[in-house]
Amino acid sequence: MPAGRRPVQNPLVCHGHTRPIVELSYSPVTPDGYFLTSASKDKEPMLRNGETGDWIGTFQGHKGAVWSCVLNDTAVLAATGSADYSARLWDALSGDQTHEWEHPGIVRSVHFAHRSPKLVTGGAKKCLRMYDLQQPGAAPQIQDVTDDIRNAQWHQDDNVILCTYLDKPGISVWDVRSQSIVKTLATGKVVTSLEILPGGQYLTTADGHSVKIWDGQKLEVIKEFTSEYIVESASYCPQKKRFASGGEDMWVHLYDYETGQEVDCNKGHHGPVHCVRFAPTGESYASGSEDGTIRIWETDFALKADDSAAPVANGTAAK
Repeated sequence: MPAGRRPVQNPLVCHGHTRPIVELSYSPVTPDGYFLTSASKDKEPMLRNGETGDWIGTFQGHKGAVWSCVLNDTAVLAATGSADYSARLWDALSGDQTHEWEHPGIVRSVHFAHRSPKLVTGGAKKCLRMYDLQQPGAAPQIQDVTDDIRNAQWHQDDNVILCTYLDKPGISVWDVRSQSIVKTLATGKVVTSLEILPGGQYLTTADGHSVKIWDGQKLEVIKEFTSEYIVESASYCPQKKRFASGGEDMWVHLYDYETGQEVDCNKGHHGPVHCVRFAPTGESYASGSEDGTIRIWETDFALKADDSAAPVANGTAAK
């Protein structure tokens, strides 16, 4: 290998989607391992083995683009939100739909509570809806907001929901008990990615050219990093002290949390990178793109790579 030339990482490439991937989400580690869900404009949300990327199943039934797909903490339930004006609940073991909730507009976000059987949805028509999964047919608790929602997630105590918007910067901190905004977290641009790490210790956000890591309890910025490209998604791994980001430049970047220095730059996607998430073990991270593929990258590749190793082409397909 020529001196100074960096080895090229060979990711697992997960095929199956036919249109852009707009959201990725990992489950926590369970007795059966951990799992990866993907939401896509092709109407076919998928479930995969989180470590290998192997396809497990597809949740079939939506009639429009699926904007959000997540698992609950035990990975036995899945929820999806779609442009067909519905949110749906699924048995993640059988793949069967167990309930459908009609909405007055596009559903862009679904998220399970951590300590109680609840689901929150958000999207068009400027409101949050909170459903009791023990009584799925009951009317939801509805909370009006000021703008259409991009993302809504329960914080760890299940009494707070963090909410971002399609066209407005900032993050609203909603107190479910008082049904009011108790705090607004300022961002310079619209927040395109919100990640609440397990345990709620950290938040990761992307807005414009900025990646921010927040103290999840104080809800204050700990570190902010500025990139040369517009960042669509970012994810932080405290175990490895690394954060990953992707966006309009079509590359997947890995950075050192302490210094902000880029430690790996992964090429291979053929369109903007819409979503990046670390696996719960921290050993790998996944990216989803406009090109319809998911790629799973090794976190420590750059550390392990031998400078004398010959480069290999991106793209070993997962089974």
